[in-house]
Amino acid sequence: MLRLITAPFRFIRWFFKGIGSGISNVGQSFRSFFSEEPEDTPLADSFSKTIEHPTDILVHLDALRKHLMRAVLALLLATALAFAFSSQLMDFLAQPVEGGLDAMRAIDPTEPLGTVMKVSLLSGFAIALPYIVFELYLFIAPGISVRARMWGLLAIPAAFVMFVGGMVFAYFIMLPTALDFLLNFQGIQTQLRPSTYFNFITRVLFWVGVSFEFPLVIYIVAALGWVDAKTLLKQWRLAVILIAVVAALVTPTIDPFNMAIVMAPLILLYFLGILLAVVAQRGRKKKLIAEEL
Repeated sequence: MLRLITAPFRFIRWFFKGIGSGISNVGQSFRSFFSEEPEDTPLADSFSKTIEHPTDILVHLDALRKHLMRAVLALLLATALAFAFSSQLMDFLAQPVEGGLDAMRAIDPTEPLGTVMKVSLLSGFAIALPYIVFELYLFIAPGISVRARMWGLLAIPAAFVMFVGGMVFAYFIMLPTALDFLLNFQGIQTQLRPSTYFNFITRVLFWVGVSFEFPLVIYIVAALGWVDAKTLLKQWRLAVILIAVVAALVTPTIDPFNMAIVMAPLILLYFLGILLAVVAQRGRKKKLIAEEL
């Protein structure tokens, strides 16, 4: 009888004890994640060890499987969310065109369905991208230094913000000008198909978003000591030529005006990357001086 009476209190005690144990384990994992350096083993020794004990790699493959499963689950949930709001998404993406979706005509029976699915999948991928990158980061994090882990945690949200910034620039500044040129060239009337238009606009948004990662890439390679700000500044003419090539590939039109619209922010981002390289070099020098002391 006494055991029955005290059962609710024992359950409450067990519940809070489990929560406390879970918090303690998470805290311990968190501390070890940012304090334990990986074993510094030469690549040749690691390879020979793997050959001698091939079953050891199964542990890493199992960990990779779990990370990939969580990433795929996040992608599926994000795609389902995007599909639930697919009408609003397609209306939004069609706004740069006069008349929006009403101005488009499908010629294949499966074209509307295929277009909706493609837009939902790409939108879901964009939504889930930070978490997918985070899962991959968690997989490689145990094998990199604590300093690299810290930089990785900072780089993931920064990369996402810059990627979104590139898409915002493409949607609000670049696409209206480009579409006005394309749809009214030589007075030829253009009849838009949903599949063609949404393939076009999603490709432009994606690649312009990727190109806006330029400063972050420069900062990372400068922090690793692969390049320095002085060299980047001296090679600015070569950088402008390379940026022109990238702009020509990304720009959906062949006219120089739209190409210049893409080039201008990329050039500014290059010089921003040089400033970030200066910051990265100062941090690297302080670290080397601290290690020498």
